[in-house]
Amino acid sequence: MVSVEHLTFSYGGPPVLSGLSLELREGAITTLLGANGCGKTTLLQLLTKNLKPNGGTIRLEGANLEDISLKEFARRAAIVHQKNTAPEDLTVERLVSYGRLPYTSMFRSRLDRENQEQVERALALTDLTELRERRVGTLSGGQRQRAFIAMALAQNTKLLFLDEPTTFLDVRYQVEILRLVERLNREQGITIVMVLHDINQALAYSDEVVGLRDGRVSLQGAPETVINTESIRELYGIELPVCHADGRLCVMAV
Repeated sequence: MVSVEHLTFSYGGPPVLSGLSLELREGAITTLLGANGCGKTTLLQLLTKNLKPNGGTIRLEGANLEDISLKEFARRAAIVHQKNTAPEDLTVERLVSYGRLPYTSMFRSRLDRENQEQVERALALTDLTELRERRVGTLSGGQRQRAFIAMALAQNTKLLFLDEPTTFLDVRYQVEILRLVERLNREQGITIVMVLHDINQALAYSDEVVGLRDGRVSLQGAPETVINTESIRELYGIELPVCHADGRLCVMAV
């Protein structure tokens, strides 16, 4: 679905990405891992047309990303940013309806039937139907994150990018969001690409992990085959034991 070839990028100083190449598998949950400054968020910004590469090529479904308009891209892929903002008095339903902008106009006061059906679908998938009239400013952290995911789902794409979706949430809402992500992948067939800092969350909820180091792909594959003490040392520069608990691979980060 997404292929990257020899991608390079710099913010004006030393390169952040240096000839990076990878394939993102359709239908999978892929998590980008790596130490701070390794290029995870920069790569995500490039994949979502928020930045333009200095060199190399990104292809989405075979088409060069640079040749895809922003409106057309929004019909193919959706993104939930790490820091999302919205007017505090905006209702959940109205926020979610903004996900239909690639198909309509923000100046319309009412959505037509097809667009409204997509809003209803997004609300249902994120368990927000009963909260549709709530103001964004009254939501808990977990509810708020679900609302922004619902807005992305209203775009009705088969590709969803998530930039650190569990940041700022307590452990209950972190698990809630990751279970939602897993459900969207398994039940709706949405390809997920996300950035996570928690290695154990990546192990539990990813089909593939991509480890970045010094602007390049250091490892890629199924978590159970590529995550071990040596690869953790290479990615993060720290020695951490990797073991199994209740049949699951986990990292002892204490």
